[in-house]
This record gives sequence, structure tokens and C-alpha cells, in this order.
Amino acid sequence: MIFSKDYVGYLARQTVKHLVEAKMIATTKPAVLNERVTTAMVEELSLEDRINDEVRVILEAFQDDMRKTGASYPEMFKKVKNELARKYKAVL
Repeated sequence: MIFSKDYVGYLARQTVKHLVEAKMIATTKPAVLNERVTTAMVEELSLEDRINDEVRVILEAFQDDMRKTGASYPEMFKKVKNELARKYKAVL
């Protein structure tokens, strides 16, 4: 994830604050809402990291075949990552 968890928490608090001030949402427990928004943002922002990890595992399994065929690791990484992003319906 490119952001620290502290910064994501700050972004979540600011988002909730602005939504409440704009009367787009109402809450009696802002601390709970902040925590839920923080959790959702961390999960969403770490999705790309999880996809990258899965791509590495997949390419490791096929490294011998890639070496035999002369396939480029960075090119294959990009292709597999795009396929997984499509599979998980992620926007990266």
C-alpha cells in the first residue's frame, strides 16, 4: 500500500467529517463510523498489494516454462496482473 495506515485513518476521519457537515450522512457514533471507513479504505488500498502477491506466486509456478520460451518477466507480470484485476473487478 502506498499510504501509511495513519494517513488512511486521517483520510477516513476527514471524509466522515465532510460527509456529516454536508448532511450527506448522519451518525450518532462517529468513532465507530470512522473505524469502519478506515477499515474499508485500508482493504481497498491494499487490494493491489494482494494482487501483486498472487501474480508472483503464479509466475513462480511457471518460471521454468517462461525461461524455456524466453518470456519476459515484467511483461508476463503485467499481463497476469491485468487478468487478475479483471477477475476481481478491480480498478488499478
